[in-house]
Amino acid sequence: MDLPQSFVISESNDRIHNPLDSRKLADLGEALRLAPGSTMLDLASGSGEMLCTWARDHDVSGTGVDISTAFLAKAEARAEELGVAERTEFVHGDASGYIASEPVDVAACIGATWIGGGTAGTVELLERSLRPGGLMLIGECYWRLDPPDEATVKGCYIESKDSLFSLPGLIDHFDSLGYDVVEMMLADQDSWDRYAAPHWLNIRRWLDANPGHELEDEMRNKLQVDRANHVRYQRDHLGWGVFALLKR
Repeated sequence: MDLPQSFVISESNDRIHNPLDSRKLADLGEALRLAPGSTMLDLASGSGEMLCTWARDHDVSGTGVDISTAFLAKAEARAEELGVAERTEFVHGDASGYIASEPVDVAACIGATWIGGGTAGTVELLERSLRPGGLMLIGECYWRLDPPDEATVKGCYIESKDSLFSLPGLIDHFDSLGYDVVEMMLADQDSWDRYAAPHWLNIRRWLDANPGHELEDEMRNKLQVDRANHVRYQRDHLGWGVFALLKR
């Protein structure tokens, strides 16, 4: 059980596997007013940057769960680097079936709502680990601009136009699930660029170092297609943000 190698190659140098840059991630932690000693569960935690930096900056502790052995190794190394290894744990596993052994103060899934089959299912999953009155964090895409055609939808790697809400529609959707959105941190075009563009260099360096590899054609095509889709479609039309929710 692991991520496909093509994904690991693309994001091999990422600390944050989504379009929030380090400044926005830090700003989000500040905005949430996390109490020292708070506990946290981060499903699909990637390389653990959110949990590790918030453990350092806000004295939280918690568990990250991810399917990627490569990213978990980076998370554990990051925890050691920041001096928070004793307050963080990283578990290799399928986040879609993970429930905390004890209710936590913050339950998060940032940019991986497929683990619950969509936003509603992920909210339901996280709720099973969250203490009453606890804070839920969901990272999700939305349409920044209405996609004008099917090429734009597919270029954003979205199954159909109706698969995503607009930003107001997403807020209304959380409301319909019984949650108030109490804070949000949104990606802008610059932070999208800082997420997408480094992957092109990762792939190109990998191609240069691995001539004749069985993934060579796949990765060269991925470089060309991902780059074109970002500048033609994603940058203008696809929004992304982290939304903090409190149950009513």
